[in-house]
Amino acid sequence: MDPVQRGDPIHTFKARRRTTSGQAGAIERLFPAYGVALVDLQPFDPVAVYGRVAPLVLEIGSGMGEASAAMAAADPVRDLLAAEVHTPGVGSLLRRIEELGLTNVRVCEADGVDVLRLLAPGSLDEVRVFFPDPWPKSRHAKRRLLTPRFADLVACRLLVGGRVHVATDSPAYAAQTMRVLNDHPRFGVVSRDRDGRPATRFEQQGRDAGREPHDVLARTVVASCR
Repeated sequence: MDPVQRGDPIHTFKARRRTTSGQAGAIERLFPAYGVALVDLQPFDPVAVYGRVAPLVLEIGSGMGEASAAMAAADPVRDLLAAEVHTPGVGSLLRRIEELGLTNVRVCEADGVDVLRLLAPGSLDEVRVFFPDPWPKSRHAKRRLLTPRFADLVACRLLVGGRVHVATDSPAYAAQTMRVLNDHPRFGVVSRDRDGRPATRFEQQGRDAGREPHDVLARTVVASCR
């Protein structure tokens, strides 16, 4: 049985839909070429989508796409599937794909957990979660994405030696991430470095407000889903 069942009633994000005219125009023009719908993940054929055989990276919550586009441009040997629930971010990333001439990025306007559920076990080389909603109030902490249940799903979708990279500017969220990944039998925490993750305007805004980023990287050490 899949470690995370569909229909989880707890939302880990707050939806935002208002777009600029440029973002809306980019979605209309570019989504047919660079967009992936959830129905396309049932099943997902990366070779048909990207036109090649390559390691696949899933980014859950690509935001406005700054880090997504920069990392894809610097890592052309791997393909990136960027999942983002916020329509403005989808439009922004599509514009960056066009501006940089990227061929190794596709965008899915969907909850990244739903995307992860639909991908095949052992199909991912890396899962990225950069600056998820921190839910700082204690009564909302149950909405945080990085839970043992989520770690089960990530471990199932990663190949052996595959990596999960989490970044947050919430010390409490970073501590929770370390605890979840350290306690998980199929992960080994390997680094606290940002390892090539570029800074974004969102991250700089946090620094300006006194919030320093924390990165946690771990690799799978055991195969198969439970």
